[in-house]
Amino acid sequence: MEIKRSTEELENNHVMPISGSNGIVHNMEFMSQAYLRNQYSSEIDIHEEFVSSYPHEDAPLPIFLKFEDVEYKVRNIQASLKTMVSKVVTHTSQDPDGYKHILKGITGSTGPGEILALMGPSGSGKTTLLKIMGGRLTDNVKGKLTYNDIPYSPSVKRRIGFVTQDDVLLPQLTVEETLAFAAFLRLPSNMSKEQKYAKVEMIIKELGLERCRHTRVGGGFVKGISGGERKRTSIAYEILVDPSLLLLDEPTSGLDSTSATKLLHILQGVAKAGRTVITTIHQPSSRMFHMFDKLLLISEGHPAYYGKAREAMEYFSSLRILPEIAMNPAEFLLDLATGQVSDISLPEELLATKPPNLILRTYKTDLEPKEKEENHRNRKAPEHLQIAIQVKKDWTLSWWDQFMIIFRRTFRERRRDYFDMLRLVQSLGVAVVLGLLWWKSKTDTEAHLRDQVGLMFYICIFWTSSSLFGAVYVFPFEKIYLVKERKADMYRLSVYYVCSTLCDMVAHVLYPTFFMIIVYFMAGFSRTVPCFVFTVLTILLIAITSQGAGEFLGASVLSIKRAGMIASLVLMMFLLTGGYYVQHIPKFMQWLKYVSFMHYGFRLLLKVQYTGDQVFDCGSKGGCRTLQSSSSFDTVNLNGGLEELWVLLGMAFGYRLCTYFCLRKKISICHL
Repeated sequence: MEIKRSTEELENNHVMPISGSNGIVHNMEFMSQAYLRNQYSSEIDIHEEFVSSYPHEDAPLPIFLKFEDVEYKVRNIQASLKTMVSKVVTHTSQDPDGYKHILKGITGSTGPGEILALMGPSGSGKTTLLKIMGGRLTDNVKGKLTYNDIPYSPSVKRRIGFVTQDDVLLPQLTVEETLAFAAFLRLPSNMSKEQKYAKVEMIIKELGLERCRHTRVGGGFVKGISGGERKRTSIAYEILVDPSLLLLDEPTSGLDSTSATKLLHILQGVAKAGRTVITTIHQPSSRMFHMFDKLLLISEGHPAYYGKAREAMEYFSSLRILPEIAMNPAEFLLDLATGQVSDISLPEELLATKPPNLILRTYKTDLEPKEKEENHRNRKAPEHLQIAIQVKKDWTLSWWDQFMIIFRRTFRERRRDYFDMLRLVQSLGVAVVLGLLWWKSKTDTEAHLRDQVGLMFYICIFWTSSSLFGAVYVFPFEKIYLVKERKADMYRLSVYYVCSTLCDMVAHVLYPTFFMIIVYFMAGFSRTVPCFVFTVLTILLIAITSQGAGEFLGASVLSIKRAGMIASLVLMMFLLTGGYYVQHIPKFMQWLKYVSFMHYGFRLLLKVQYTGDQVFDCGSKGGCRTLQSSSSFDTVNLNGGLEELWVLLGMAFGYRLCTYFCLRKKISICHL
């Protein structure tokens, strides 16, 4: 690197007394000599190794991440309400901004070949800082964050791998299928299918996933692989595409000590390949603690220590802060961060001061200025790396190629739902029951005609509700997977949505067809080929339109609870205005039937099944009458054409168009 301060200059600085804000004077010669003298020179040697090896065909782009005075705050609704009440009662302005401050001036840096551990007690802000580094949080963030001295931009997004604490993997796919589909979608198009498969095989072997490669990932109510295997699969999913910056949120949570250590050995290998690795960690074992290259200790949003992990104990020893008993270094540091110092020896002048406050002030006066001077002010990333980080990666595949891969993946993920035996029994069972209840129904009298029209309306209700509720939960359930993959720019949103709606149409076409074949002939509907075909097509159109409406309602809220409630209200409203229960709706409420696809579907079903000049009730005193004269068709012109067909087609397309734009807006503002 360009900047390399001489040993003599550093040594001269070491003997300078520095006074903290608490009035305590520290002699820098008493401080850890290894920590202060070698901290930067060794880093420069390591970094230059990766800088000189880029560009290389197989080497990831080196990323030097710097973060300076990073602050983050969130809206505190409870505090805002208290402030409003306080202003009204006392005319004072307590907590005027109404925000809760999560991060309070975090500074540090890391580069390729290093593992930076973010450590601190629960609620200290570790995950928040990690999300800010990954570009997942951008609102209400202050401070400076650069990648090769370039601020975050969309070009950086595809160079970052993010492993969340809760593994976000499709549960119905096997480990091998999960990695294979990721490889086909994200690896460069100039790689052949065989090369992509070879890359998957290599990753599976490196991360020890051979035993579970053909096992479903599982999760939730789906039985699958173990927690450690799922965590390794999540890491494999990200490193498969050679990210330059790998971020991991609590990767060892839920794992035993041996599994956690193995996982960290894997991360060391990932870092040595030229990647920058940053992970949050809660309380690692002693062995794991010494495997980290750098450590950032956070206490209540404040930085308490930043530097080499191995030299953290030496640093606090120089401040005469020592454990009184044999203690895990991570446990010692967490006790300091939380103020639990019952087993820690403190100098007399510190006993009257709350330990975290003292440590924070010492860090601000001793360590932070040196970090800013050495790594932020003087050291700059090479110009060719600054240029390379600004080059946005194009899509690795065309729209059609992405469609073919996502369609196969979506179908494999949902095929168990499509061909569920319970669903099949439900559809066929209801069809048989309806066929028996309306066995060989006729239209020779007004009462018989009304019965058959009632069957028509029930069929509309059944497939409207089945399709609506079958689609309304799709996007709320898959929100976390979609958000994760879209944040990584894995595919185009339009590709995902088209694949999702087309795959789901399999069930919305297959089951209604079987259903109508049974009901139609058992119930004695018109025995002509055109009438049968048009009736089945009308039911399918109703189901597909209902599917689009369900997708739109689900995408508009992306909440399982709210989506179900809204769908129930909409279904009830459309059912009442469908044209069977209430034919003569008051004028001020008639607008409801014009937005009801059940209204148009029911009218179209009557038109394709009956004709206006067809006669019935010939045995009555008045003689034969035409069907159009029946009270069941007061509001329907049986010979009036098929304009309802075009309305339903327009609704089916319009609902899906609205769904796409709702998804686009909602997913862009969602965070994991």
